[in-house]
Amino acid sequence: MAETHGLMERLEKAVTRLESLFSDSHRSGGMECDGINGVNGSIAPYVEAFDRLLNGSVAEFLRYSKILEGDVKTHAEMVRAAFQAQRSFLLLASQCQEPQENEVAMLLKPISEKIQEIQNFRERNRGSKMFNHLSAVSESIPALGWIAVSPKPGPYVKEMNDAATFYTNRVLKDYKNSDTRHVDWVKSYLNIWSELQAYIKEHHTTGLTWSKTGPVASSMSMRSVLTSGSGLSPPPPPPPPPGPPPIFDTEPAKDEGTASRSALFAQLNQGEAITKGLRHVSDDQKTHKNPNLRAQGPPVRSPTKSHTPSPTSPKNSPQQNHPPVLELEGKKWRVEYQEDKNDLVINNTELKQVAYIFKCNKSTLQIKGKINSITIDNCKKFGLVFDNVVGIVEVINSRDIQIQVMGKVPTISINKTEGCHIYLSEESLDCEIVSAKSSEMNILIPQDGDYKEFPVPEQFKTAWDGSKLVTEPAEIVG
Repeated sequence: MAETHGLMERLEKAVTRLESLFSDSHRSGGMECDGINGVNGSIAPYVEAFDRLLNGSVAEFLRYSKILEGDVKTHAEMVRAAFQAQRSFLLLASQCQEPQENEVAMLLKPISEKIQEIQNFRERNRGSKMFNHLSAVSESIPALGWIAVSPKPGPYVKEMNDAATFYTNRVLKDYKNSDTRHVDWVKSYLNIWSELQAYIKEHHTTGLTWSKTGPVASSMSMRSVLTSGSGLSPPPPPPPPPGPPPIFDTEPAKDEGTASRSALFAQLNQGEAITKGLRHVSDDQKTHKNPNLRAQGPPVRSPTKSHTPSPTSPKNSPQQNHPPVLELEGKKWRVEYQEDKNDLVINNTELKQVAYIFKCNKSTLQIKGKINSITIDNCKKFGLVFDNVVGIVEVINSRDIQIQVMGKVPTISINKTEGCHIYLSEESLDCEIVSAKSSEMNILIPQDGDYKEFPVPEQFKTAWDGSKLVTEPAEIVG
């Protein structure tokens, strides 16, 4: 009796243990991609590290942006949303295996849309007082694309950080001695990219690290990440097998192709006899020997080739025409969308006014008097003549620009511009020229009643002198 009782107790314990194991297997079912490399229910270390970046430098940037309010605050919220989208992608990568390249592009779409939204906001608010703040963010936010860069995503982020620095330096110049809130904002923003570089160096040195286990990432698994926030739901059952392939009668086409190739090879095998079928062209029928034929116009295209455009060929979308603008809006002179206008003049300027010139082509503008600053943006074959500027003259994203200084200007900045000629006056020879990502820049200095041209260096060499890097213009030999 005692033996029977003991046996029953052991059986009950065994059943309890089996039920427990069965329950655990059900709870973990479909969660094979929770955590990296199959660690159930855990978050990958590199996702946790990214969370620390979000809760640290990104949160600090949001706090300083809220202090500045307005467009900066709105822009910062877009940045937060972009980082959240990246966090979701990293979580997906930590739980699933890398898919095909075209599927990766689809999974990256939410991040690219956030980046585009941030850049569009800058374009819509070019008249904002915080335009330099918006530009710093807009020019550098593509750094979030590092997850698609291999094998060196870290340097890519640094390059985007350098693009931001061009505009953050302007913010520091404007507010360094007047409003330290903007200085704190600059530090917090640049700190994001510095920490992101350190994060990439530690966790994704040669590119994004995908999980080695779990299902292959897909749009459905991304939706699961977005809805659950931490883990993925089990994948759906596989689709039913496809039906039998349709039967096509391909033999005639095959025979026709074979016959064509046979005829072609038969002709080639004729050797020199292949030219017997060609018609002799006399001198009076040759264009280069008969001037009368050249006078009749271009040769007629061969009727054997179709020159009609393919229905799938892309068509140039019609350019949107904007009305030209030349007006004073508050303290800003707006000169926009001027075409083939060489008599543009701005008179009665004041020291507190600025001029913003946008998308003007084949035009010339003269600004008389003294003005605070001038910006030339997205212009082509544009000429500017001005008397005096107390701040800075900037040329951005332009081509074939000519500037003539009649009086004084302390600084001229050239960024992302191809072709820029600057004529300085005797009074403005102490002007500083700052250039970045630009080419074909020449400074013309007045000498003996004429101008002498001096090119701005485009190529540099850098060497380590034992304590620091020394950079100087490179002399091109040859």
